[in-house]
Amino acid sequence: MKFDVVIVGAGHGGAQVAVMLRTQKFEGSIAIIGDEPELPYERPPLSKEYFAGEKEFERIQLRPAKYWDEREVTMLLGKRVVSVDPSAHTVTADGGETIGYGKLVWATGGSPRMLPIPGGDLPGVQGVRTKADADAMKAASETAEQIVVIGGGYIGLEAAAVLTKAGKKVVLLEALDRVLARVAGVELSRFYEKEHRDHGVDLRLGVCVDAIEGDTHVTGVRLADGEVIPADLVIVGIGIVPAVGPLIAAGAEGASGSGGVLVDRLCKTSLPDIYAIGDCAAHVNDFAEGATIRLESVQNANDQANVVAKGIVGDEAPYHAIPWFWSNQYDLKLQTAGLSTGHDQAVLRGDPATRSFSIVYLKAGKVIALDCVNATKDYVQGRMIVTAGLHATPEQLADSEKPLKELLPS
Repeated sequence: MKFDVVIVGAGHGGAQVAVMLRTQKFEGSIAIIGDEPELPYERPPLSKEYFAGEKEFERIQLRPAKYWDEREVTMLLGKRVVSVDPSAHTVTADGGETIGYGKLVWATGGSPRMLPIPGGDLPGVQGVRTKADADAMKAASETAEQIVVIGGGYIGLEAAAVLTKAGKKVVLLEALDRVLARVAGVELSRFYEKEHRDHGVDLRLGVCVDAIEGDTHVTGVRLADGEVIPADLVIVGIGIVPAVGPLIAAGAEGASGSGGVLVDRLCKTSLPDIYAIGDCAAHVNDFAEGATIRLESVQNANDQANVVAKGIVGDEAPYHAIPWFWSNQYDLKLQTAGLSTGHDQAVLRGDPATRSFSIVYLKAGKVIALDCVNATKDYVQGRMIVTAGLHATPEQLADSEKPLKELLPS
């Protein structure tokens, strides 16, 4: 079995490569290999609307089965690629099946980073990455009385919000001194900490987990100070481990520090005819001052997918897209444009007490990012000013009566 393009990974990025190839009138054969049994679906709702029961699975599928059939995209589901032979242009699946490719696109994302501590693999300790994870979490949460969430990033906070709204008692543990520490400034962290506490979450910062207790099922979480927090369910949201093992074993250059596979501006790996995109791809990012980073976002996966698809049909253009993210918690919609890492100023725009405000991040006078809470207009216009590399004063940015777009040169 051989295809002109083989896409490994059936998430946002992998699906978008196939969609864009057909949109670009690519007539060659395409196969998507996915390790889950489901057709490609959206992952962000797993810890939000799907977990909360607000969206059925059909509503988070990226495309119906008919779409893929009509466009002659072969779905090879329930298969995990375990090795890559770059010289033979083949991949081998876990069942021993060998599949040939002309071009290979690696879009595997990663697996949830779990706790390397005693009891970390007990039944009732749950990561969040797949539909199966979310289904298991939903089923367990229906009967669980005491739930501990480990990790104060987007996944942990979203899960805590859903569970709290469902009337569950939730303890949220974060090892650092604030939530969202890796992605936001202090002011936004403090706002979300207060929101969760006001909703009844027992939020604890600067705590270390020593062990998960239980015999055949989790019964508690033991902290470094010896306290044991009772738990029927433990949800772990501490990031992902990029799924790049077979590529690295095949000789692809890895990225030190990030754990991903290194790609150039066209999303090509160091191996011939092999691309990598999405969460697992470490790339030089113009909005991170040229640093090599991995971005775990739908935006990044989709935009890199478009770069690859266009490159395959001969329309090469380097990846250059502003990063953006979002998170729904309670009745708060957080939208982020740009990367605030390394900012030297944070300007508050609006009043957090109204639960509609923005924080604008600057570095050396240039706007590099915005966090917008229930402030969609700021977010839309903020993307424009970050993309433009706008320099502005804190006084200009703080005036919430003045639309941000008015700061742009005409």
